[in-house]
Parts: sequence; C-alpha cells; structure tokens
Amino acid sequence: MNFVFFLLYCSLMIITPGPTNIMILTTVHNYGVKKAFEFSIGALFAFFVLLSISVIFNSILMNYLPNIIVVLQIIGAIYMLYLAYQIFKINNTSKKENQFSSFKTGFLMQFVNPKPVLFTLTVFPSFILPYYTSFGYLTLFVLLITIIACLAFLSWILFGKVLKSFLDRYNKLVNNIMAIFLIICAIAISGIFN
Repeated sequence: MNFVFFLLYCSLMIITPGPTNIMILTTVHNYGVKKAFEFSIGALFAFFVLLSISVIFNSILMNYLPNIIVVLQIIGAIYMLYLAYQIFKINNTSKKENQFSSFKTGFLMQFVNPKPVLFTLTVFPSFILPYYTSFGYLTLFVLLITIIACLAFLSWILFGKVLKSFLDRYNKLVNNIMAIFLIICAIAISGIFN
C-alpha cells in the first residue's frame, strides 16, 4: 500500500469543502466555536460509525451500492436544501441557539451526505483491504482516518474563528454565500445532472 497516497487521499477528501465543512464554518460564524465544536463532535462520531460499518459490511453494501446511492442522493439533497434555507433566513439581530448546529444534526448529516458515505465505502476496498485484513490493522486504520477527520473539522472551526470579524462585518452576505454553497451541494449530490 502506498501510505503517502493513502494519507493524501484521506486528507484531501475530508478537508475539501462539502456540506459538513460548510456547516461547521457557518456555525462558527453564527453561533460560535462552542456550537461548532458540538456539531463537529456529532459529525466526527458519525464518521467513525460510518468507517466502522464500512469495514464490517463493505462487501455486502457494495452489492447494493447503486440503490443506496440513489436514496442518499435524494435524502441528502432535500436535507441540504433545508439547511440552506435555515442559513439564508438567519439575520444578525436574531442569532439564537438553533437546533441545526447541534451534535444531533452533525451526526445525522453524515448519514445523508454522500461525500462521507462514499468516502468510507471506497477507502477500505481501494487502499486498505487489499493489503490488511486483520481486525487490529483495520481498527488502526479506522482510528487513523477518524483522527484525520478530527483535524480537518478543527481546521474549519479555526478558519471560522480567525475570520470571525470579517464574517461578522459581512454577515448577511456570508450567510447567503454559505446557503448558496449548500444549494450547489444539494444539486451536485441529487444526481440531477448525471
């Protein structure tokens, strides 16, 4: 196994902008680091669960992958549009605690977001299972990938914190841009243009 390429693949797939990372940035901007951390912990825990499920059921799920992808695309697109609407309607004077920046939302979002689902389904058969099959090694890889995800989510929180004054100054514009990014993600994952 080319370990450098594996690490590069994991890092780039997890840290690149996607619905989860956009939600982390939006949550830092609108509700602060504490809520973003809570959301990220939920997303990270779900990511760990997805990785674990992928290791255990990879061969079974691969047989049904086309059906799972279609369902996830539809559910994921609808959920992303809902989150975009929630972000779009936030205004600067009424920033109150919102349920969409919670542990539960971070957790559930990972299961309807095709990016982490497809990543967890492909990383093991592509990089790990051809070389390592023992429970110990597979557990180590689950933990390693989870650590990479943790670092990626923390970097998005830090990015949001560092740019907070800028984001506050252009609050409505930033929220609208984040909502548009989520709408673009929804369209991309819906499969409309495939």
